[in-house]
Amino acid sequence: MAEMIFILKSVLLPIFIMISLGYVLQKRFKLDLSTLAKLNINVFVPGFIFVKFYKTSLALDMLFYVMVFFIIYVALLYVAAYSISKVQNLDKAKATTLNNSVLFFNSGNYGAPVNDLVFKSDPVAMSAQVIVLTMQNIFTFTYGVFAIQSVQIGKLKALLNYFKMPIIYALVLAVILNYNDVAVPDFIWTTVSYLSDAMIAIALILLGAQIANIKFSFKWTSSYIYIFIRLIIGPLIALAIIKVMGIDGVVGQTLFIASAMPTSVNSSVIAQEYDNYPELAAELVFLSTLFSAITVVIVIYLSHMIF
Repeated sequence: MAEMIFILKSVLLPIFIMISLGYVLQKRFKLDLSTLAKLNINVFVPGFIFVKFYKTSLALDMLFYVMVFFIIYVALLYVAAYSISKVQNLDKAKATTLNNSVLFFNSGNYGAPVNDLVFKSDPVAMSAQVIVLTMQNIFTFTYGVFAIQSVQIGKLKALLNYFKMPIIYALVLAVILNYNDVAVPDFIWTTVSYLSDAMIAIALILLGAQIANIKFSFKWTSSYIYIFIRLIIGPLIALAIIKVMGIDGVVGQTLFIASAMPTSVNSSVIAQEYDNYPELAAELVFLSTLFSAITVVIVIYLSHMIF
């Protein structure tokens, strides 16, 4: 119990303080969230990814294992969520929003800070987290949009727009420079380091501000079983995959903790953009984030015992 309390204080409490700060700032000053989001996606996150991938010694086998894990994990989550939606006999639009709340987990705004605090900036742990983050972003802005949009031109445009984002290029450049032992000039390294250091604070403040804009009805329905799948069933599925694949040590622990993250804000953003049960999507994001204060602590505690 003492260790769980320590995890809550040292890992999650700082994160929720930052989220609360974003919430208060948004309520008081009405921040320009569109600008903050653009800065985060196009400036701070690429800087963060570049620094983390450039600093660590990447092993191709780790990259392969994490990618295989992610694909299997998402596939099994889809089967679980899709089965529940079929049993409930939901219309396709509502089922898509509910399924997305399970498939899209917050590996960036929430997962990266948790990883950074739990593993004390361990480059191997963060590299595994960044791979998950990159895969999740690709998945969200391809399948996530495709699942909601019905117009073919819109789907193609969404896919093409992803490749205009600097995140993937920061990743590729960092990997190339890393493997070829190319030194980064000091003035460039200082710049990207500043951007990397700002990413976590900006991401958490943005998350809090986004939550402040959500209107809730708090009508408890069977839909909230999807929160249970995201926070409880998700980590159990991940643990089974990790054990079957024989992934151990820091990487195994990282993937287990990453699987416990709450629903990504992007699932709500997509639902709102395409007017697909946006209120339901927003509530699922908020409630899963709230309940994760308990479930993530438990998963972190168990990860110390299992790995």
